[in-house]
Amino acid sequence: MPELPEVETVVRSISAHVIGRTILHAEFFSPLVTRSDFKKTAQALCGAIIRGVRRRGKQIFFDLDNGILYVHLGMTGKLLWNTTAGKHARAIISLDSGTLIYDDIRQFGRMEFFDNLPQSFDRAGPDALNIGFEEFYNRLKRRKGQIKPLLLNQSFLSGVGNIYADELLFKARIHPRTSTQRMSKKRAALLHSSLISVLQLAILHRGSSVSDYVDSAGERGSFQNLHNVYGRAGQPCPRCGAAIRRIVIGQRGTHYCPRCQRV
Repeated sequence: MPELPEVETVVRSISAHVIGRTILHAEFFSPLVTRSDFKKTAQALCGAIIRGVRRRGKQIFFDLDNGILYVHLGMTGKLLWNTTAGKHARAIISLDSGTLIYDDIRQFGRMEFFDNLPQSFDRAGPDALNIGFEEFYNRLKRRKGQIKPLLLNQSFLSGVGNIYADELLFKARIHPRTSTQRMSKKRAALLHSSLISVLQLAILHRGSSVSDYVDSAGERGSFQNLHNVYGRAGQPCPRCGAAIRRIVIGQRGTHYCPRCQRV
């Protein structure tokens, strides 16, 4: 599933093409992706001007002059600019200059128009790239449980998924099963700084293409070449040489170094 760095890359790669443009026509093809009435959604979008494109966590918001077009890429969703629609195209949005295509093989993503965002969106936690340390620490100390599942909880923090949780915990030298209640403020500060630095570096490398992810031009990211632990079970730790281990925590495959990351 595309995580914060991948979604940020998509937003950056598409913004220059669409901001200020007018939507001339829209088509929707999947009731799994667009759950509202296709005709009403297309009518609402027709003639709308795109004022901005922004990201919160893994979510994308197109700010229109008459509402919001919401996009979540799910596991295999792609927002593609000016390309030919393939057999997995779930939406085609024609602008006065260019075409935006939403492609999604597994159809776990979502694309919807809202006059105003529903209150359910308020349950999302603060964006992982923008949260300050004091807020991060206060939220952390109010939670109980293991740190890896908490980092994946989008109501705690928006944007971190399995790849970056493993990578930032490695950078902070924190075992993924560490109890949040046992973390000192100093250790939490290291975790927070690791969170920001890993995400920023991943964005610089345009995200991790370990599966279907590409940006709006169909280009792959390169951060997967810099992974220290994710997907490297049995390989030597780049820091100490110990074999990277893979365990399952909260039904998610988890990679860590048993020597560098102790409970």
